[in-house]
Amino acid sequence: MKIINLMEDTQGENQVYAEHGFSIYIETPHHRLLADTGASEKTWENAKRLGVDLGSIDLVFLSHGHYDHSGGILSFAEQNPDARIYMHVRAARDYYNLKDGREKYIGIDPRIQQLPQVVLLEGDCEIDPELSIFSGVTGRRKWPKSNLTLKRKTEDGFVQDSFDHEQYLVVKAEGKTVLISGCAHNGILNILDRFRELYGCDPDMVISGFHMMKKTGYEADEAELIRDAAKELRGMDTRFYTGHCTGIPAFEMMREIMGEQVRYMHSGDRVW
Repeated sequence: MKIINLMEDTQGENQVYAEHGFSIYIETPHHRLLADTGASEKTWENAKRLGVDLGSIDLVFLSHGHYDHSGGILSFAEQNPDARIYMHVRAARDYYNLKDGREKYIGIDPRIQQLPQVVLLEGDCEIDPELSIFSGVTGRRKWPKSNLTLKRKTEDGFVQDSFDHEQYLVVKAEGKTVLISGCAHNGILNILDRFRELYGCDPDMVISGFHMMKKTGYEADEAELIRDAAKELRGMDTRFYTGHCTGIPAFEMMREIMGEQVRYMHSGDRVW
């Protein structure tokens, strides 16, 4: 199995682009796939520099309905019109970030859902013995406070985003189980609870942002949530790779507790 971070917010040792976004390339014995596509076509320039052939991709997984995970889909579809694109049926709703008095649209390009290769999901889906997708995370323990500015626009105005459009990819290959989540808006602990409910074990590896990033300093209760989550993760026999919306300060707090069990993945890094 091969896993390469095609796009992340920070630059690693490889000479590739870094921008606010998330995209992972996964190579298994039977698949070549992408988990999210970053915010722009820069993801595909990175793929070229990292030796990833977009024409060989047979499947694209979209973790949720935000632009920084879907911005490369349309340009990818022009290069590879045959790869199936798995997205949640509610991923194309109108999502906004309401912060500092501004209304910023952060949803996907509505043209994406019209692509003929799109497979709309609502619920869990086993694609084959290697790949499966699940959703339906409803737990709220240690729910990231950074979610509070993220809204869905309805006919009656803005409502809190419940992240019912978020879904998660499970890869089973070579005796290992890998859980991939784009941002873990529903909270990584709640996602893992749902994973255990479905699979009866812990994953060997988790690749995910934890949506803990904050441009200003953390309040005491926010820092406590981060540390409490790290303490619970430390009790698992699982390795965690994080980045993107986690943010370096939150990662460092987690690393103080988890040590080498949690690692930061930069743009261009090979995870496995």
